[in-house]
Amino acid sequence: MDKNNVPQVSVGIMSDNRFVHITLDGTYGVWGTLDGQERHSDSWDTMGLREVVMGVDGKMHFDVDPFRASKWDTLTFVPKDDDCSFTLHDVTIGVSFHWKRSEDQTFKGSLRLIQENGRIVAINVIDVESYLESVISSEMSANASLELLKAHAVISRSWLLAQMRKPQPDAACGHDVLGDTAPVVRAAADSDDEHIRWWDRDDHVHFDVCADDHCQRYQGITRASTPQVRQAIEATWGQVLMHRGELCDARFSKSCGGVLEQFENCWENHHYPYLVARRDGEDEGKFPDLTREHEAEEWILTAPKAFCNTHDKEVLSQVLNDYDQETTDFYRWRVEYTQEQLADLICRRTGDDYGRIRDLQPVARGTSGRLYKMKIVGEKKSRIIGKELAIRYALSESALYSSAFVVERHDVDADGFPAKFVLRGAGWGHGVGLCQIGAAVMGANGYNYKQILLHYFVGATIEKEY
Repeated sequence: MDKNNVPQVSVGIMSDNRFVHITLDGTYGVWGTLDGQERHSDSWDTMGLREVVMGVDGKMHFDVDPFRASKWDTLTFVPKDDDCSFTLHDVTIGVSFHWKRSEDQTFKGSLRLIQENGRIVAINVIDVESYLESVISSEMSANASLELLKAHAVISRSWLLAQMRKPQPDAACGHDVLGDTAPVVRAAADSDDEHIRWWDRDDHVHFDVCADDHCQRYQGITRASTPQVRQAIEATWGQVLMHRGELCDARFSKSCGGVLEQFENCWENHHYPYLVARRDGEDEGKFPDLTREHEAEEWILTAPKAFCNTHDKEVLSQVLNDYDQETTDFYRWRVEYTQEQLADLICRRTGDDYGRIRDLQPVARGTSGRLYKMKIVGEKKSRIIGKELAIRYALSESALYSSAFVVERHDVDADGFPAKFVLRGAGWGHGVGLCQIGAAVMGANGYNYKQILLHYFVGATIEKEY
């Protein structure tokens, strides 16, 4: 286990167009650019609450001894020892999700502040393995089974390194995905008849990944780690998933709903042989063709046996943190809207006024039964939308649990407009790659981390990167 070869990752934590409140605990070196000139103080006692304000001049206003200057372009706080930590206050978590909230978060490593598009952006720079210790404690309980933690360490490391090695976008096209904004949209088709788009994380210009669910949930040392988490990190140190010599784009979601989804049905039209349909159960190869409407409907309206079909509170507590446990129904769920509620919701969420809604019609389903194209039939207009996250955004104040659902129309009037819509659905998230709840059940049933990983990533291998 060579700690000297571990790469560093920069993580975008938050941004604000007014100010950032920071509590710095310990002694830091302070580096920055002031009016285009580099300034630094090698040893500055920073303990206490500090405020960085975004000025109308587009500069960060922050008085730092011994400089006593205020107009900063960048600021970096470098810890003098391992005991240093900093806290960022009022960090938004769960951006665009149903449990969104703000909390104070504490971090190790360096803190970099930059100004971008009139906002202060806070970035944590830390080594990859320390980052992973937080990720697997934030994405699930730090008290999860050792094999589950090992599996998550490998996929989180694989995904991170794969993203870090992608070509960086042009800074002129960069987009801030922190704060209350969602990741940047990618449009595949845009016309009066069809609007197909998806979101992904490859828009970051000034940092590698963001800290929320759109990348990987990272909350520093805010969530308590455990010796078992550190054991999982050390046992898999530098291990990654590979496929034919390439790092795997190792995606994961909470619950696949019984069958895994293919990558291209959620994001860009690129097929990864290791992110394909598979039954989340003992009989991996036996499942219906959920791209066919009648088979998808039967699958979703029943609750077939699967690893992720569980109500075992002990197992679920390994995957779901406190706020995640507010979601009680995830394998199969139900959402109900009146005509007025649905018409208003779709208008606000899509920006298009459809008038009264006549129907929500399935157009194309993926391998897990998730819709990646759906037609909204309205009184004023009709349009096909997609992909899966666009559908989830359109039908929820935050994001619908998944796009694997069937629509029931109730009390239809003489003009064909229902008074009520009921959506009956399956799964939580996009369903691609590792199913966290399914993996937790596998761990509880005695599978080791390699067996868990190779169940979800078809034909992949586990290799040591460093």
